Amino acid sequence: MKKPANKANAPTVNSQNFPQGWDEERVQRVLAHYENQTEDEAVAEDEAAYEAEGQTVMIVPTDLVSAIRELIASRRGA
Repeated sequence: MKKPANKANAPTVNSQNFPQGWDEERVQRVLAHYENQTEDEAVAEDEAAYEAEGQTVMIVPTDLVSAIRELIASRRGA
């Protein structure tokens, strides 16, 4: 059985570090979008992502995900 989380060590909204261009308001908008989405809307959004031009969806081994993220981040900065 898991121990209950220690609330004294739990991060608060004020201690959040957001990626560049993100803030609490943007996070709340994204959460609201997905929390209020119907199952049909979610499926349509997923299908549209697979069909988007200029992008590729791939299945990769989990242990490569961090290296792939780093590669993508380095390309964006180039």
